Amino acid sequence: MCTKIDAGSHTNDRFLTAWPQIMNKEKQLMSSISKILGGMALATALWSPAHSQGLVTERNISLGMAQTIANAAMDKCKELGFRVSVTVVDRAGLPIVMLRGDGAGLHTPEGSDRKAYTARTFRAPSADFVKRMLNDPTAAGSKEYTRVLALSGGLPVKVGEDVVGAVGVSGSPGRDDECSKAGIDKVADQLK
Repeated sequence: MCTKIDAGSHTNDRFLTAWPQIMNKEKQLMSSISKILGGMALATALWSPAHSQGLVTERNISLGMAQTIANAAMDKCKELGFRVSVTVVDRAGLPIVMLRGDGAGLHTPEGSDRKAYTARTFRAPSADFVKRMLNDPTAAGSKEYTRVLALSGGLPVKVGEDVVGAVGVSGSPGRDDECSKAGIDKVADQLK
C-alpha cells in the first residue's frame, strides 16, 4: 500500500500565495532599472562631442611668424626714423618676441608689451581701448589691469575673426599703429 504524504502542501500554498508579490517586486525592480538605463542612454545620446573632455586644437602664432612680424614692424619704424621696441604676444597674451631697437627709450619695451597685451585681451586695436575709456564710464575700471595700456600701437593678429596674437610698438608717437600694421601685413598671406 502506498500512502500519500503531503508534507509540502502547506509550503506550496505559501509559495503560491507569495508568488504574485514576488513577481510584482521583480517588475518594479526591472522598471526602475529600465528607467535608469534609459536615462543613461538618453544622456549619452544628447551629450555632444563639444562637451566631452579632451584636447582642444587652437591656432597660435609660431616663433618664426612672431619674428617676421616683429622685424617688419621694426624695419617700418626705422624707415620712418624712429627708435622703437616691438613685442609680439601669442593667443594667451604671453610674449613670444620682444625687440628693443638701438637707442629706443627705456620705457618702450614695457609699452610695446602692454599695447600688444591690450590688443589681444580686448580683441581690438589698443587705440579702440583708448576710445572706450573716454566714451564708456563703465569701462574705466579696465585701465587698472596690470598689463593694459590705453595708448595706440597695439593691433590684434587675426585669422578670420579668431585672434591668434597681437603686436605692439612703442616709441614712434602717432605712428605706432602704422609700424604694427606693417608687421602684420608681412605675414598676411599666412593668416588665411
